[in-house]
Amino acid sequence: MIGVPSGTRVYLAVGATDMRKAINGLAALVETQMRCRATCSCFATGRGRS
Repeated sequence: MIGVPSGTRVYLAVGATDMRKAINGLAALVETQMRCRATCSCFATGRGRS
């Protein structure tokens, strides 16, 4: 379990996320698709294809 401070926004990507991207590529996806700056106090997660 990950402890998330109160007031933190949590974003969940629906569909498959290309986990082959480096951290910078995943951060860019968060900024463009979820409209959330990667440096803000938000937590974004996704899942790979399986």
